[in-house]
Amino acid sequence: MKSLFKKICISSDHAGYDLKEYIKEFVIKSNISITDLGPRTNKSVDYPDFAKKVSRRVFKKKSDVGILVCGSGTGMAISANKTKGIRAVVGYNIKSTQLSRQHNNANILCLGSRLTKKKDIIKILSIFLKTKFEGGRHKRRIKKI
Repeated sequence: MKSLFKKICISSDHAGYDLKEYIKEFVIKSNISITDLGPRTNKSVDYPDFAKKVSRRVFKKKSDVGILVCGSGTGMAISANKTKGIRAVVGYNIKSTQLSRQHNNANILCLGSRLTKKKDIIKILSIFLKTKFEGGRHKRRIKKI
């Protein structure tokens, strides 16, 4: 898999733990640096705590982009978007994910482990990591956020 980004961070809640581990393994096999910010088990945790870890790391530019996984992806996206400079999106299919990078310069991809088929996850992730931001009129709009 090709990636525009060299440093990725990932986190999940308990519902997304197994999918986080699956994604992490795929990214490592693709020779891309990934930092796992937890959790370390599938024991119940509060997703806002982990969304905050990833969003702060991306905001501080310690990672280029982040990946968050929970049951639906929505809770993580809502939480991450509370951090200034973060544009977290739920990648529910290839087209939505591609447009989120092209038009919104999304910097965190949120995935729903209970709503997205495993076979589609890698396709969605690959699109997120290889799609360039188009800039132009989209840059002007992002500045208004």
